[in-house]
Amino acid sequence: MTRTAMAAGCAAALLLAAPAASAATYEFLAAPETNLNRVYRLDKATGEMGACQYGLAQGADDKKDDVGVTLCYPPGLGAGAQAQSEYSLVASHHDKEGGVFRVDVRAGTMSICYVLNGAVVCTPQAK
Repeated sequence: MTRTAMAAGCAAALLLAAPAASAATYEFLAAPETNLNRVYRLDKATGEMGACQYGLAQGADDKKDDVGVTLCYPPGLGAGAQAQSEYSLVASHHDKEGGVFRVDVRAGTMSICYVLNGAVVCTPQAK
């Protein structure tokens, strides 16, 4: 194989790998509250938060075939994209806590995130 062919093969491999490298990776964690069916979603690169939970559909008593709906909460105050880093989720293990901690494992900072008024909100990052 010639050097030109080798270089072209390497370039093609890099182009094919590029979409996978730019794809968002997420982490999911259930709220520690024992009577809450909420799951939080974290973009591990940007720290953006969201959450979803199960809900009954309107008129569910009348419809036998209705299985309910997925209610999702968008990022609100403090829950949008943060500085590019490496984020993770941690539960407090407090059985009445509806929120989760968003931690920046590179900077050592954390904030608490929870649902308020139809959106996920997070406190400012602190150390």
